[in-house]
Amino acid sequence: MIETPDWFDAGAAHVWRPYCQMKTAPAPLAVARTEGARIVLTDGRELVDGIASWWTACHGYNHPHIRQAVADQLARAPHVMFGGLAHEPAYRLAARLAALLPGDLDHVFFAESGSVAVEIAMKMALQFWINRGASGRTRFVSFLGGYHGDTLATMTICDPEEGMHGLFAGVMPAQHVVALPRDAEGEAALDRLLADRGHEIAGLIVEPRVQGAGGMLTHDDEVLRTLRRVADRHGQLLIFDEIFTGFGRTGDLFACEGSGVVPDIVTLSKALTGGTLPLSAAVASRRVFEAFWSDDPGAALMHGPTYMANPLACAAANASLDLFEDGAWRDDVRRIEAALREGLSACRDAPGVVDVRVLGAIGVVEFEALVAVGALCARFVELGCWIRPMGKVVYLTPPFVTTDAELARLTSVVREVLKVA
Repeated sequence: MIETPDWFDAGAAHVWRPYCQMKTAPAPLAVARTEGARIVLTDGRELVDGIASWWTACHGYNHPHIRQAVADQLARAPHVMFGGLAHEPAYRLAARLAALLPGDLDHVFFAESGSVAVEIAMKMALQFWINRGASGRTRFVSFLGGYHGDTLATMTICDPEEGMHGLFAGVMPAQHVVALPRDAEGEAALDRLLADRGHEIAGLIVEPRVQGAGGMLTHDDEVLRTLRRVADRHGQLLIFDEIFTGFGRTGDLFACEGSGVVPDIVTLSKALTGGTLPLSAAVASRRVFEAFWSDDPGAALMHGPTYMANPLACAAANASLDLFEDGAWRDDVRRIEAALREGLSACRDAPGVVDVRVLGAIGVVEFEALVAVGALCARFVELGCWIRPMGKVVYLTPPFVTTDAELARLTSVVREVLKVA
């Protein structure tokens, strides 16, 4: 039996863990430290992290440049409220994000988590119409396979069939959750919906290129161009949820940048700070922002998380952007993509597998039925890897600094567990 540290034993009865039935779930693994693409457990075992801690640690763990930036900021000012006060890390970060994002996505509203950023984007869209004198626009169009968070409003725009939020049906108003427009027929169906119900719709929201937690479902950029075209035809706002896809994961810094499709609002989080501190943002276009620019105090966006634009988190994000500036990450993503294609291709022959797909630094093995998450995760740990399947998929989203040897280990372990050569 593996011994656990005192802090683990003292706290285990008091910590309510995410996404698990506390009565029956196996105990979590106690972590001592992290470095690069490795998680070191308190018992001395090392795991190669195949999912970058829910897709956050893009530059790997404990990157010295980010760590130093956070330490320097900690010595100056770890936090200050953002209402009525300003600080350099946030203002520098906002200007840099505006410069990197396409089009006129120039107005950055900070928060602390992805779900909250999506809620803020929804609130912006709702109030956009209120401020313009259009009443009754209280619903959103989202898409099957999509996932946008676990807070109350974001649950309503997730795919209702994906499983986690079915208990809350009816608690909040239902939204229009429809199929992505992948062809002319799909575009026509979305056109009809907006023609019939557009008067009640505040905006459309989509995860561009990859619907992450809904099953790592991919779609091409033509789908995004169709959404922009249809939204424009009906005068609707288009929101891109880039919580997962932002910051290099699909091969471009942002999916909106690579696709050439500029949304009216984009949400960012996860890899924004390089996996070090919680931070998110909802970034609005000039058109959206100008609907709030008024002499009327009542037209202001009345929102302000307590830790909004936390200086430590903003310092980490600026340091992360420094690392993106030299462009070396693009070669790393191409290297990872090639390794995933080669290493996972044999999984097509595994029992029950219906698809193997790779996009950027994302590799997915999809099964026809739900996988045994707990058993698979335990087996991956036995073989020295941290890979956490979900739903019907076993997937890899490794840090960009993962070495060729570590990538080979991850893919070989997946093949071994899935019983392919």
